[in-house]
Amino acid sequence: QKEMEYRFHLQRGTAVNKSNCPACHGKRCFRKYVDEEGKIQFPDDVGRCDHENHCGYHYTPKQFFSDHPDLKPENDYNDYIYNNVSAHQAIPEPTPPSFVDSSIMQKTMTAYNTNPLFVFLRDKFGEANTKELFQRYNVGTAKLWGGSTVFWQVDAKGRVRTGKIMQYDTNGHRVKEPVSRINWAHSILKLEDFHLQQCLFGEHLLASEPDKQVAIVESEKTAIIASHFIPQYVWLATGGMQGCFNKDCLSVLRGRDVVLMPDLGAWDVWNKKALLLKDICHSVHMSDILEQRATEEQRAAGLDIADFLLMEETKQQILQRMIQRNPALQLLIDALDLELAEDD
Repeated sequence: QKEMEYRFHLQRGTAVNKSNCPACHGKRCFRKYVDEEGKIQFPDDVGRCDHENHCGYHYTPKQFFSDHPDLKPENDYNDYIYNNVSAHQAIPEPTPPSFVDSSIMQKTMTAYNTNPLFVFLRDKFGEANTKELFQRYNVGTAKLWGGSTVFWQVDAKGRVRTGKIMQYDTNGHRVKEPVSRINWAHSILKLEDFHLQQCLFGEHLLASEPDKQVAIVESEKTAIIASHFIPQYVWLATGGMQGCFNKDCLSVLRGRDVVLMPDLGAWDVWNKKALLLKDICHSVHMSDILEQRATEEQRAAGLDIADFLLMEETKQQILQRMIQRNPALQLLIDALDLELAEDD
């Protein structure tokens, strides 16, 4: 059969109004899937990124209906046609994920003083605490853009899936102008025939904390910050509002107690996707603490839990402010080898 006979297919034509990719956030590089019969309107994350090597994101109708069986059309011959595969063709075996050598990841776990995100958090948490967070979460430093952050994705079996490279400014914000500064380790390394299959950021921590409740947020930076303030959870990140929020990635949470903490403005999307976890997890709870406390201005800015946690000045920040007023205080601290006491 010709492609035109397939009911579910990617948008066609050179003049297609492409959207931004939900994974790599590239502009106008994402084609959505459409229903030839016009009966089903797929969500914005069902589609494929043009950057197959740079990104590799591809969420097919077959995967969508697997995640949302209640939306699958019934009593229709075309039910059996997904992902541009005819009912008369054998569905190919899924391509296994590729991995990055862990030694490459380890080489990036240094030069933190050239990492703007590390410097920003160091001023809030102190050198030792920030380094411990970066080491525990496998956060490295890249030379790209004169110094950037690598959020390595290490799965539950300790295999390195890839690393998301992002540039931050000295205020801890992502650099998005004039363009969004984001890239991928497997793309920079020019690994041949690399099949990207992402996993939750921080997933490698699950094995060592089998009894802890799991908290899931959107951004990798948020997971790190929240784990400092609220260590009783294992904090994981999806990598975006859609990100790794699919059945394949979430299967690693089987039997766990999970709390979802979406950014402001993402409640409705995550509330629907929470259904994916009902049959996997022991319990699932949607936290509405941000929705209850946020102002309209904060909602418009799409703040997350890390933004709220950082609103109060930490002990480290107070100390740095005192040192700026009286530099001799730093000399006294160094001479007596004093350390800032942490709360119990």
